[in-house]
Amino acid sequence: MLGSGVEGVAAPRFLDCHHYARGECRSCTWLPRPYDEQLSEKERACRALLAPWPGIAWEPVVEGGLGGFRNKAKLVVGGTPEAPTLGILDPEGRGVDLRDCALHDPRLVAAADPLAELVVRARIAPYDVVRRRGELKHLLVTVAPDGGLLVRFVLRSEEAVTRIRKHLPWLLGRLPEARVVSVNLQPDPKAVLEGPREIVLTDATSLRVRVNDLDLHLLPQSFFQTNTRVAAALYRQVAEWVDEIAPASVWDLYGGVGGFALHVAAPGRRVVGVEVSGAATESARRSAADHGLAVEVVAADATTWVADAVAAGEPVADLVVVNPPRRGIGARLASLLEESGAGHVVYSSCNAVTLARDLEAMPSLRPVRGRVLDMFPHTAHYEAVVLLERAARER
Repeated sequence: MLGSGVEGVAAPRFLDCHHYARGECRSCTWLPRPYDEQLSEKERACRALLAPWPGIAWEPVVEGGLGGFRNKAKLVVGGTPEAPTLGILDPEGRGVDLRDCALHDPRLVAAADPLAELVVRARIAPYDVVRRRGELKHLLVTVAPDGGLLVRFVLRSEEAVTRIRKHLPWLLGRLPEARVVSVNLQPDPKAVLEGPREIVLTDATSLRVRVNDLDLHLLPQSFFQTNTRVAAALYRQVAEWVDEIAPASVWDLYGGVGGFALHVAAPGRRVVGVEVSGAATESARRSAADHGLAVEVVAADATTWVADAVAAGEPVADLVVVNPPRRGIGARLASLLEESGAGHVVYSSCNAVTLARDLEAMPSLRPVRGRVLDMFPHTAHYEAVVLLERAARER
């Protein structure tokens, strides 16, 4: 932290990172900027992109945190079986150890050493990107608010699975917070984080993540936002807007593990969640069953599912929630929503550029409320959520 030197004036907030200072990692491109300046710039950028739609009532920006906010560590494994590195690779493909990354929840930092020791004990060769040799590509570790861990070993083949199983009791003794441990197989020599096949090594198959007053199940291949506190604020904001509107039916498209669908479920309200990932839909179903919530979860592509529903003459939901990847919802789904009878759409976006593009394709649905949430501090990225209201048709 740096002082301002002026009495009564808050000191600028900075995150001190020795890896950045030494030039070892520059992933946090905005790290030299004061955190409050980052927040102001993100809000300014979002408002500028949505300036063609004046009159949006903006809620205050949600802070993501200065450090220790990431609930997931995506660690590239480098080095040797005797001295593995957990972090990133430098331009020459050498491992850079970032196991003490200041962005990570401290419990992820604490888990890094036992996991590195497991690599040594099980004699797992880190994957050499340049020579295309070795086995262990990544360690993916997620922490729940209660400290529980989901640990995934991303391997090129099954060669090391038996040894990981052999040393799993040692790992669970050293790292009892590890509730779920699995192996993901990614044999292809390309920049893909994980493969389609998962081998769960523990009795438990999902990690419970408490968000607001709900327990969400995370299966190994389920997607969940990397900042739990900001995700909770996002869900609360959307639930507040939905409850004010009080729709009889809601579609949650790109529903993931069901965070939005479960938060907006209410007696007498029909809620359908649509998600293409099988692991995520299973996560959502488990969570809905645990809480006794009448949420229907469908495993399908969002655009195809909506198109089929419209073609079959099914009534469109009163309110539709969309939470697409960075590419946005695209022209076809935007057109379907524009021509639908939905009175409101809630659009949660991790890329306000594609958000603005999609809004242009839905002129009858105008943004009336909005909020910026700093899901990704120290980078130019952020989450934006807007409430769209259908304009009254001219007579």
